[in-house]
Amino acid sequence: MTKNIGKVDKIARIVIGVLIILVGIMTGSWLGIIGLIPLATGIMGWCPLYDIFKINTCCKNDECCEVKKD
Repeated sequence: MTKNIGKVDKIARIVIGVLIILVGIMTGSWLGIIGLIPLATGIMGWCPLYDIFKINTCCKNDECCEVKKD
C-alpha cells in the first residue's frame, strides 16, 4: 500500500470526516458512520479509489509519501 494522499488532502479528509460524524451524532442519524470513510483514509494516507484511478496527490517532496519508482 503506497501512500497516495498528500498533506492538504489528508487534512481535508480528516476535517470533513469528523464534521460528518459530528452532524450524524447531533441529528441522531446513522449516516454519521459515513464520516468514518474519509477519516480512515485521511489517517492511513491511502485511498483505494485513488489507487484504482491512478490518482496521487502526494508531492515528490512530501515526506509522508513513498514515491514509486518505475
